[in-house]
Amino acid sequence: MGQAAKVLQLFKTLHRTRQQVFKNDTRALEAARIKINEEFKSNKSETSPKKIEELIKIGSDVELLLRTSVIQGIHTDHNTLRTPGWLSEVEPCKSLTEKKERE
Repeated sequence: MGQAAKVLQLFKTLHRTRQQVFKNDTRALEAARIKINEEFKSNKSETSPKKIEELIKIGSDVELLLRTSVIQGIHTDHNTLRTPGWLSEVEPCKSLTEKKERE
């Protein structure tokens, strides 16, 4: 696959991931859309194949991070947030629970 095709595929993938990760959060959806578009536009004139590959790697890493590390809370009441149901099955990070126990 040529570099132009890889760049276009990454652009589309980032926008699809944005739509999934920030579903129902119009402010985050818009901010992510603007950021993705700005980053691609600012590097539009890049011609170095090596630099383009580096940028593709960075974009792919960002997409993976969004897909695997962002958790959206769901506003349920005045001062209450809940997490999606599947999150209750995830064990808390030991370093965080140990820190709370020490306090």
